[in-house]
Amino acid sequence: MGLLRIVGDAATHHLAALAVTLADPWQRLALGAAVLAAALIVVSSFVKTIIPLRWLAVASNIGFIVYGYIHPSPLILALHATLLPVNLWRVLEMERLTSRVRRASAADDQSGLWLQPHMRRRRMAPGSVLFRKGDAADRLYMLAEGEMEIVESGRKMETGRMFGEIAFFAPDRRRTATARCTTACIVLSIDESTFKQLYYQNPEFGFEIVRLIAGRLTEDVQRLQGELAAQRRSP
Repeated sequence: MGLLRIVGDAATHHLAALAVTLADPWQRLALGAAVLAAALIVVSSFVKTIIPLRWLAVASNIGFIVYGYIHPSPLILALHATLLPVNLWRVLEMERLTSRVRRASAADDQSGLWLQPHMRRRRMAPGSVLFRKGDAADRLYMLAEGEMEIVESGRKMETGRMFGEIAFFAPDRRRTATARCTTACIVLSIDESTFKQLYYQNPEFGFEIVRLIAGRLTEDVQRLQGELAAQRRSP
């Protein structure tokens, strides 16, 4: 009986405190914001894609900030005021990537220029070797400035085009040729870890890379067919 009385007194006290709180319109707003923020967290557990998940986190942060400011609860206010700009920055970054991917797809852009914001810049002197035949293919590259050649074939790289993607996705992950700078070059690169992060954050990124690789393979096949046709026509 003593325990039941303690529980009953505690319940009565909390109900009275809740009634006082609900009598204040500002406190009703604070509790409503907290309930909505908590509901958004529950909803986010069922979301499978990262961009909607980030937007739900942003909305939840705003709800808890409103609650923490009005109630007041300094700890909750400080926590979600810190998380809000982080979540906003991440979601806007992903939205920008999505926009770039869609524009590249609509324009049939196979250059990979939309990847530049996520790539690292490296300056190379004339005669420098970027990678050699047989090296591990752990990066995708883009030639930003200068001239570069594939040593085995003598083929020149086009400025603003991504290269090295075939070996990057090949089963053995090994370079099939050597790339060397013929002039001073600026090379951009993206490593496997960054590439995977972009893919998990935005599945459209993966589809665009597949489209890019398919386009390059088609170009190579057409080039080889043209060379074979030219050889057959020659006496």
